[in-house]
Amino acid sequence: MLRIQEHPILRFQKGRPVRFYFDGKELEGYEGEPIAAALHAAGVKVLRESARFYRPRGFYCAIGNCSSCLMIVDGEPNVRVCTEKLREGVRVQTQRGKGDLRQIKAGEGN
Repeated sequence: MLRIQEHPILRFQKGRPVRFYFDGKELEGYEGEPIAAALHAAGVKVLRESARFYRPRGFYCAIGNCSSCLMIVDGEPNVRVCTEKLREGVRVQTQRGKGDLRQIKAGEGN
């Protein structure tokens, strides 16, 4: 497991175990933790590719300042998964390029 279990200063409060989906694959994490942390713990190291050179980008700043973790969450593009909290059944997809802001969310409209 790729998750910090003990730390000399910090205390980690785990939520209840929940299932979520990444690119169609079912994974498990803890409710309330950042989606990026759950993906990292599940062995997902590449969250997206850079828009210009298509280089892999991983879990970098973890505070929402960079754009290395932009993904599609429940049909919404450009979500920073380092600050988005994990919840039961959430669907996360790898985002290619800059993301289409005109993308229609699943279940909304035509």
